[in-house]
Amino acid sequence: MEGAISKPPYTRRIAVVTGGNKGIGLEVCRQLASDGVTVVLTARDEKRGADAVEKLKALGLCDILFHQLEITDSSSIAALADFLKTRFGRLDILVNNAAVSGVEHVQEVDTNEEKRLEWVLKNIRDTVDGAKKSIQTNYYGTKHVIDTLLPLLQSSNGGRIANVTSAYGLLRRINNEEIRQELDDIENLTEERLDELLGKFLKDFEADALEMHGWPVGLAAYKVAKAAMNAYSRILARRNRALRINCVHPGYVKTDMSMSSGVLTPEEGARSVVNVALLPDGGPTGAYFAMGQEASFV
Repeated sequence: MEGAISKPPYTRRIAVVTGGNKGIGLEVCRQLASDGVTVVLTARDEKRGADAVEKLKALGLCDILFHQLEITDSSSIAALADFLKTRFGRLDILVNNAAVSGVEHVQEVDTNEEKRLEWVLKNIRDTVDGAKKSIQTNYYGTKHVIDTLLPLLQSSNGGRIANVTSAYGLLRRINNEEIRQELDDIENLTEERLDELLGKFLKDFEADALEMHGWPVGLAAYKVAKAAMNAYSRILARRNRALRINCVHPGYVKTDMSMSSGVLTPEEGARSVVNVALLPDGGPTGAYFAMGQEASFV
């Protein structure tokens, strides 16, 4: 319309961090904001998310916003996308940090710090419901977030996706050579085939046939979901050459998920994630970073 005043473009980089209210996610938000990035901190729980934002603002980091996000809820993801489109018109950085372990703890954690890692490994139990939740959250939830926000990232001059992964998602964790090769054959692997493999994993899980078919055991669904997300990240990077899409293992960090048995602080783990999220133009894409160094997906 003649005489209309257009809104000036937003010049600061905009980042979304999933699972941003605690642990590594909260530290990623703090470090990105400290680097001059506008951060949209997301969390399932509105109160916890809003409290996290206030905590960061108390440190003098003012350009941080909260938006509720449940990554397994399509309407919640759509609401976030609408907010970003209306408020900024684009997205520059997406850090997919939200995840679940998908296991049950069979007893209370040992309070002796030196014994915690041993306890974690010996006192967790994989369940069918937990496996389904892990696949649904760690793979499909994250994938849906990426797919929905991808047009906004493509509107950026330098879109970045940093998918927080784990050494548990490396292909060496899968004993089935055929499946391992398929997940590493990025030129021929498809999303549909990933769906089929995940469906086969869950079927074998329910039949108590994981070892028989070469799947990992112990945190089984978490390992398979992360391996699948690593593969999908590589597929996506091949399709979107203008973006930098990478996976990053922050190390074994003291968080709720590790029952505080980690050896790194959330600040140390988050720094690895932030470094990948802020890779320069022309930097690696479709790569795996382990504690700051580019490494093999195998």
